Amino acid sequence: MFQLTGKVALVTGGNGGIGLAMARGLARAGATVVISGRDAGKSAAAVAALAAEGLQAQAIEADVTDEAAVSRLFDAVLQRHGSLDMLVNNAGTSVRKQPQDLSLAEWHTVIDTNLTSAFLCARAAYAPMRQAGAGKIINIGSMLSILGAPYASAYGASKGGVVQLTRSLATAWAADNIQVNAVLPGWIDTALTRKAREQVPGLYERVLGRTPAARWGEPADLAGIAVFLASSGSDFITGTAIPVDGGYSIA
Repeated sequence: MFQLTGKVALVTGGNGGIGLAMARGLARAGATVVISGRDAGKSAAAVAALAAEGLQAQAIEADVTDEAAVSRLFDAVLQRHGSLDMLVNNAGTSVRKQPQDLSLAEWHTVIDTNLTSAFLCARAAYAPMRQAGAGKIINIGSMLSILGAPYASAYGASKGGVVQLTRSLATAWAADNIQVNAVLPGWIDTALTRKAREQVPGLYERVLGRTPAARWGEPADLAGIAVFLASSGSDFITGTAIPVDGGYSIA
């Protein structure tokens, strides 16, 4: 049920953190994984790490906020592999400032990277998935899709948008046998959240104190949900937003 052998997955922002952990999980389940990112060197290192484990992975450099670049990315995936079975929209960024201090350019950077890229990539994935008669799209939201933070107005708005985009795509494409779901990571130990700990005093201790699991998450904690939502085991699940947060959002 959770075997992905012969399937092709594209993971945006898949060269580090949660994206790489999900890519590794999909590859271990048998999928051929294509990692997309703007940092070619980082992507090459990620592919080398997966290859060292005997996993099938490639990298294609792309800026997924750019419509033409997204078109070229999907053309390249289809030319190399002939199909696309799974898309993980993981590319993301954040600017941690109070809303009154946020510039319009910073707002657009966050919205375009986190939300517009998910729309562009999902739209590009639709035709090949529809033609194949099936597809899986996994959008990466955040606990800030449902909770608020004073330093994350753009980030929270973008991730809330990801959840609503997920629901819209799920209803639009259910008849095409394309399932679209969102994953809402909690506080996961990544380069992005390590920077947050530097910028937000006491964050580490507050998260630890509130999380019922009594620890920060690790990127590997997201691998299982990626495999589940990419597999036939989730064929009747669509439009959901699943927290993976050690209980943080219910505490």
